[in-house]
Amino acid sequence: MRKSYILLTFLTGALLLLEVFYNPNVPLEQAGFVTFSTTGNFIQKNPDTLTWKLLGDIKFVKKNDKTYGEVMFPVVNTKLRLMNKRKVAMSGFIVPIDNKNYALSKNVFASCFFCGKSGPETIAGIKFRGETPKLRTDQYVTLVGTFRSNETDVDDWIYHIEDAVIVKGVK
Repeated sequence: MRKSYILLTFLTGALLLLEVFYNPNVPLEQAGFVTFSTTGNFIQKNPDTLTWKLLGDIKFVKKNDKTYGEVMFPVVNTKLRLMNKRKVAMSGFIVPIDNKNYALSKNVFASCFFCGKSGPETIAGIKFRGETPKLRTDQYVTLVGTFRSNETDVDDWIYHIEDAVIVKGVK
């Protein structure tokens, strides 16, 4: 009898939660929970939050490079490797690279990695979806895009946010 009561209580609670959070008029994909490919496979829709603390958890090892000789190569932590090609949300300061390219930085321009006060793990290259927006130096933004890390090309950023869209911070 007690087992039946516990089961009935659990099922009632589950049904109440389903009724509160699920609107049958709005498919789960449209509500932003999931999406499915044409083959029916699940595709992540909601981004993971990427923090500068996690990006800063990095090690470097000396290796030979055919162009530069002995170079310190990054060794990205396991959690970041698992986030490769996943949708992420990340906040930081805009740092201009040239007239058309920007990076996202943990620090403002005066304290960024180029000025020698931070390491290369405190910056991420940005490739925007569509046209590159006009941005100001040190503008604080939140981006959503696809995360990619790089451990092999010393001429490239360690971290990238590709197919990026600014979701907060544009005036």
